[in-house]
Amino acid sequence: MLDDTLLDDPAALQRADHDRALLALAGSGARVRTALRLAEAAGLDRLRPDGRPRAVLVAGHGSALTAGEMLAALAGTASLVAPLPPTDAAPVPRPDRATAPAAFTAGLAWQLPGWAGPLDLLVISSAGGGERGLVALAEQAYARGCAIVVTAPEGSPLAEAAQQVRALPLPFVPSAVEPTEPGAPGDGAPAAGYGAEPDLPAEDPAALWAHLAPLLALTQKLGVTQLAYDALPLTADLLDATAVRCRPDAAAYTNPAKGLAARLAGTVPLLWAEGPVAGAAAVRFAAQLADRAGRPALAGLLPQVLTAHRGMFTGQLGAGADPDDFFRDRVEEPDPLHLQVLLLRQVAGPPSGSGEPAGPGEQDDGPAEVPADDSGPRSFGATRAHRLAAAHGVRLTEYASHRADPLHALADLVALTDFAAVYLGLAAAQS
Repeated sequence: MLDDTLLDDPAALQRADHDRALLALAGSGARVRTALRLAEAAGLDRLRPDGRPRAVLVAGHGSALTAGEMLAALAGTASLVAPLPPTDAAPVPRPDRATAPAAFTAGLAWQLPGWAGPLDLLVISSAGGGERGLVALAEQAYARGCAIVVTAPEGSPLAEAAQQVRALPLPFVPSAVEPTEPGAPGDGAPAAGYGAEPDLPAEDPAALWAHLAPLLALTQKLGVTQLAYDALPLTADLLDATAVRCRPDAAAYTNPAKGLAARLAGTVPLLWAEGPVAGAAAVRFAAQLADRAGRPALAGLLPQVLTAHRGMFTGQLGAGADPDDFFRDRVEEPDPLHLQVLLLRQVAGPPSGSGEPAGPGEQDDGPAEVPADDSGPRSFGATRAHRLAAAHGVRLTEYASHRADPLHALADLVALTDFAAVYLGLAAAQS
């Protein structure tokens, strides 16, 4: 069971945070601003598109692929946006297996859909720029006549390949945070999973915004998304505001990310979402819980997730009663796992009991837990979710963003849940 007093110990959190994930997340807003400035310097502001592409294909892995999924959620049905994950991995030759393992991403391969051609745009995004499969994909797209944009670190093989295929190169903004060395003076034991997979290290938790910012700036220019002209700079401000609210020295009762982490401790989270924007945030949260906290979670969209997860409520995790002997000694037994439903929503109207919804530049508290007795309107799916959880004695916690702009609502939900996943992992490592 998680000792939630650890969440109120900034020194313990700092000792456990070997890769400085909290500091990296705090710099997300700065990375968005830097990415926008570098994209303009690379020529994005001089781009004069002839029209909107038939389809936008976003190739990459990890956070780069997540950025493509979020773009698809923001674009809606107005444009076809298709994330392009790796389709294969090349085998490692047997003589090389005894040597130091190569990066897992070195063997990944990507394949263009058969219909991709001159009417389509391929965006390739990589934090390292060394994936041979992405270089081959750029060459394949050039042969098909696709327009190509590449986001990669300057001087990387992928950035150099972008010049060869006449792609628009956009620089990837790396993190300014350097990980601390495990075992350094004053450090405790390495965090769980730290360095356990040398060929598959943990991803920078804030890399998502270094991928997403230039991608959104590009698609805004092309008319793929209908964002306000100042949506991206204001998103950076929102990320800064969340970093202040979720800072390590903020007490758990005032820090929404610490509160959410404490709620999820000792549970199997079911991450339900209403709408594509909240759905993208839920999928991201599930990935971060696995990567940063080592916790499994299931994500899905209302209302279909009610059917998909129905069996969880009738199984052992959802049972309210203990079927075993009531009088047995439980002192030495670990606390049993229970289900915890987390419902994420973007609510168009203002919070219940308030006036107008908070604008993107206003100082508000971001997404907050919705009281169980909230009198605000709910959709059929959200109402049914509350009824299902109550009928089986499963705790349901709802967080809603009242931002009218979908990108700002997405930033609100993702920033909060990213911090929560990191706090949960750090506290669990010290328990």
